[in-house]
Amino acid sequence: MRTGYIISLLLFFPLLVIQTTIVPLVEINGIVPDLILILLVYYAILYGQVFGTALGFVYGFFFDLITGSLLGSVMFSKTLAGFIAGYFSNENKRDYYLSSYIFSLIILLCATIDSFVFSFFSTIDLSRNIVIGFFEQGLFPGIYTAVISTTVIIFNPRKSFG
Repeated sequence: MRTGYIISLLLFFPLLVIQTTIVPLVEINGIVPDLILILLVYYAILYGQVFGTALGFVYGFFFDLITGSLLGSVMFSKTLAGFIAGYFSNENKRDYYLSSYIFSLIILLCATIDSFVFSFFSTIDLSRNIVIGFFEQGLFPGIYTAVISTTVIIFNPRKSFG
C-alpha cells in the first residue's frame, strides 16, 4: 500500500501538466475533461474512502498552489469527490468496478459533483439560475470526463497500479 501512495503522487504531476497544457485544446464550449479526477477515483476505489479523501485533499491542494486558482476551491471539490468515490471501494467488487462501465458511471457522479462544487465556490454570479448552472457547470463536464474515462476501462491492466 505504501507504493500506492508514492505512485499516486508520481502520476499526479505529469497528469497536472497534461491537464493544464494539452486538455484545454480539446475543450467543447468551455467544457474540459478532468483527468486528475479520473486518477483520483481510480485510487479511491482501489484503496478505500479514507485514502480517496486524503488523496483528493492533496491533489486539490497541489492543483490550487501550482495553477494559482482560488486556494481551497479545487481542494474542497476534490476532497468531496474522493470521499464519494471511496464509497464504491468494496474488496469483493473492486476489480469489477475498475474494469467495467460502472467505472464511468462512478466518474460521472464524482465529476458532476466536483465540477458543480468547484464552480459554486469559484464563480460568484448570483444572477444565474442554479438549475442551468448545474447543467452547464456540473453535468456537462461530468459527462465529458466520463466519456474520456472509458479509456481507463479499455486499457486497464489486469494488475492495477500500486
